[in-house]
Amino acid sequence: MAVVGPVTERWAPEQAGPVHENWQLAAPIGPATDLWALGALLFRAVQGHAPYPEESTAELVQMVCAEPPAFAEECGPLRPVVESLLRQDPTERLDFEELRGWLRSLVRSAPEPEAGAYVIAAPPVDATRLPVVRRRGELVRRRRAGLPATSAHGRHKRAKQGRQEVASSPRRLGRTLLLLVLLLMAAAIAYAMLFMPKSTDSTGGAGDTDRTGSAGEVSEAPASSEPRPDQNSPKASPSESAEPQATTGPDVADGFTLRTDSAGFRVAVASGWSHTPENGRGQVVYTHGDFDLIVVPGRDSADEYGEDPMAYQREDERELQPYRDSSWASASGLKTIQVGGRTMAEGQFTWTDDAGRELFVRNLAMLVDGKYHVVQVRGPEAERDEVTRLFEQAAATYEVTG
Repeated sequence: MAVVGPVTERWAPEQAGPVHENWQLAAPIGPATDLWALGALLFRAVQGHAPYPEESTAELVQMVCAEPPAFAEECGPLRPVVESLLRQDPTERLDFEELRGWLRSLVRSAPEPEAGAYVIAAPPVDATRLPVVRRRGELVRRRRAGLPATSAHGRHKRAKQGRQEVASSPRRLGRTLLLLVLLLMAAAIAYAMLFMPKSTDSTGGAGDTDRTGSAGEVSEAPASSEPRPDQNSPKASPSESAEPQATTGPDVADGFTLRTDSAGFRVAVASGWSHTPENGRGQVVYTHGDFDLIVVPGRDSADEYGEDPMAYQREDERELQPYRDSSWASASGLKTIQVGGRTMAEGQFTWTDDAGRELFVRNLAMLVDGKYHVVQVRGPEAERDEVTRLFEQAAATYEVTG
């Protein structure tokens, strides 16, 4: 019991029988014991937890003798197989030939995965990268004597009362230290906000105020993908395709230039970025390496898409169509912002593009004089801080000039 510990696969009822006298069958340990272990392993793999509580060995071996396991309700077609393998009487379990025939039948009748729009291109293999080091699994985790292990309990989960807490537990000590650190950080932030002298925001634009709003909601969508914005189909006239005028101002941070574009807007762009004039999608694109700044100066009207920037961002904005189409996508930080008489919607998005790259995107949609203006910055998922730095400068300085 001390070596094996509370692991359901290793405690079939006939193995736990010698520990508790209330087991009556007393069948000899044999192949049926391995079949029990297979049933418990399939249950754990499909449902995410063991069919019995695993907090203590004494309780586990007593329960496998006294009670049937949790129902394999989420095992789908495997449910009758798993529940047959976990019968308490070893003589009632499937034998190997029955199990082999059942599994072969399930494999033959299993539907093929759906292809088409749901196929995701695999990222290119980098032979120089090391494999990801993963934590130990539940079955091989070593536990110190006297320290309970936590796991899901299925339908047998019940409250443990009167348990004596182990004061010297490293896990408890770690949680306590983490809580203290978080409390100290919160206190320091509160002190800085209340008592430190306020300074002018170096990234704020004209008429900037604190941005607050209500959190938006994310709606899931089916999967596909869309290429990056077309930067090779300009519709502007030759006089408009020239580089935008570069200026500087008090609200522009170091390393940025305030650029006035002939499409009718002004925005701060990192120095040295290339510029593509307005294309057939109504986008003006600034690029540098893996980063893109996309500006849409009033392409869509409120008459067509309504006057709710959050609904426009979530459902209609074409620059976020890859997010809506991707099956590997997420959204967070959605909020509606009121600055003076201007209504805006902001959000953070991630998706995987056609090349298998994981993108992190900051997006701002604003309604100005009945037209929607979009400021969006895209970059690698691993460069979230840089994407945020570029986006904050662009969003804070964006101004309609046309």
